[in-house]
Order: sequence, then C-alpha cells, then structure tokens
Amino acid sequence: MKQRMKQGIASKVALGSVLALAGTSMAACDVDGPDQKVKFLHFLRMGWPEGITPEAHQLGNFWVWTWVTAWIIGIIMWGIFLYAIFGRWNAKKAAKRGDGEFPRQLQYNIPLELVLTIIPIVIVMGLFLFTVQAQDRATALDKNPQVKVDVTAFQWNWKFGYQEVGKELSPTGSVYNGKDEAREAEAEKNGVNANGNNPIHGRSQMDKSYLHYDKIETVGTTDEVPVLVLPSNTPIEFQLASSDVSHSFWVPEFLFKRDAYPHPEANSSQRAFQVEKIEKEGAFVGRCAEMCGTYHAMMNFEVRVVSPEKFTQYMDYRINHPDAPNSEALKSIGEDPFATTTKPFSSLRDTRGGDNFQDPNSLS
Repeated sequence: MKQRMKQGIASKVALGSVLALAGTSMAACDVDGPDQKVKFLHFLRMGWPEGITPEAHQLGNFWVWTWVTAWIIGIIMWGIFLYAIFGRWNAKKAAKRGDGEFPRQLQYNIPLELVLTIIPIVIVMGLFLFTVQAQDRATALDKNPQVKVDVTAFQWNWKFGYQEVGKELSPTGSVYNGKDEAREAEAEKNGVNANGNNPIHGRSQMDKSYLHYDKIETVGTTDEVPVLVLPSNTPIEFQLASSDVSHSFWVPEFLFKRDAYPHPEANSSQRAFQVEKIEKEGAFVGRCAEMCGTYHAMMNFEVRVVSPEKFTQYMDYRINHPDAPNSEALKSIGEDPFATTTKPFSSLRDTRGGDNFQDPNSLS
C-alpha cells in the first residue's frame, strides 16, 4: 500500500514537472537569439546569413534555438547510450559485480514511463509553436506597406515594377499609383480567343491577364542583371507571378523565399508577402530558387537598398525620364549603375562549353 502511494506521489510530481516545463517553454515564445558577435554562438547559425529584416531575425533565432535544442537532446541521448554500453550495463563489469545476466527491468515504472512519453510530446509541441510563430510573422499581410512592388519571373530573368508608393516617399507628395491601366486592359482583352479556343477555365493558353503591368518597370536582359531599388526602414510588399513555369523569389538575407507561379490565384497560391522594413542599406544578391530550365543558375537579380530620401529621388527620375534605363536612374542618385553582387558569374547564355566563370577583376 505504501509502495503504491509513493508511486502515485512520484507520478504526480513527474507530471507536474513536465507541465511546468511545457508552460515555461511556451511562455518564452519570443526569445532573442544568442549574441552573434560571439564567434562560438555565431557558429550555431550553421551557415545562415545575417538577416536584414525583423522577420529574418526571428527566423534566424528560431533556427539557432532549434539547433541548440537538438544538440542538448543529442548529447543527453549519446551520454545515455555510452553509459549503457561502457558503464552501468556493461556485461563484463556486471559479472565482476556479481549482478545477474539481465539488468534491472523498468517496464512497470509508471513515473519513468510518463516522463519518457510526455517529454517528447512537449518538445514537439514547443517546436511546433515556435515554427507557427515565426511562419505567421513572415507571411503576415498587415504591415501597412508604403511601397508595393510587382515581381514577374520569366525564363530566365526578372521584371520589377512599382505598383504603388506612399505619399511619404512619392515625389508628387501624394500616393503614386503606378499601374499601367492600358496594358492591363490589353492583356485582359487578349486573354480570351475569339475563335473559342479557351481551354484553361475559359481563358486562352496565352493568357497573361493575371500579370501586373506598371508604368515604371525594370526588366532584366541577357546583358544586364536587373536591379530592384528599395527604401530602407520602410514596410514593403512584393507581389509575385510567373509568365511561364514555376520560379522562386529568394534574397538570402531575407531568410525567406516564395515561389512565383503562373495564374497564382487559380492555383490557390498567395502571391504577396511583406517585410516590416529592410534595416540595412546596400546591395544584396537575389536568385531564383526553383529549378526552372536551362539557364536557371544565371537567373539572378540584385536588391539595392537606399535611404528613403534617395528612393524618392530615384522615383522622381524614373517618373520624369520614362525612357531612361534603370542604370541612369541609379547613377543620378550616386549609386553604382549596374549590379555589384552577382559577380563572378556571367549572365551571358553562351555557355555550352561550360565556361561560365569570369575573373572578377575583368568585370570591374
């Protein structure tokens, strides 16, 4: 009777400890990552780049703490394995101690079984909670974007357009609406064949009406890597679509990527994502992260982050010089006119001989 009472008390204590651990874990939902200036702690990023957005910081912290948890669990398990093999339950040592052939059997130890059942559940619940929290922040569409950018992926390059710019950044002092209504109407009209050959939900195979068309656009070419100019410390929305096959918009420092599909709404795909702000000015390489065909590896772009004041000057130049290339607009605000982060790889498509590497000194 006393033994049963002891086991009952032990079971309650074990269960209470596990629930307390679960509550503590869930209360500490938004924990900062280790100090990245410490080299050892920086190692825990396992190669992840430093983020430049609040969303990236949270994703980076989630990544680091997941590794910390995995290493703690791994070290404990390895310790138990090694102790079992070379220590307590080593057959030779047991024989010297005069123990029996088999170690003590614990299959009816209820407190131990409860702990070994509940702890893995708590670990999985904690990781799930942190995953959902980081994911929800990265995909939230409530950040009041002041700049809306249309991103169109195509084999094998990018087109960037400015759909909307808030009045704080607009050179006109009012909200800038950059949609090209005439081109969008033309695309809508051509989306249906008059001959009745409309096999895709009543639309033609060449329907491009789902794409967005803007008055100010930067289009990448074989000879020129497209540069997307964005303001720092400003909420930004990206709206993605593909004009052909599936692509993926990826800036490594965002620690986030999203696929760009043709007909995104018809394919139940969310084309938009937002960042609260880009905290660091400079040039950041962007890539297609979805294998999309022959020249997928050369489908690069650059995000050029400038101050809000410079961005306003840039938009003013683009509005008043609609025929000028993007390089001239960059030059007008004192920026490098061409991409600086995609070296040493050439964007040229003539690579049948496999020679796609260029000396960086020859590209300056």
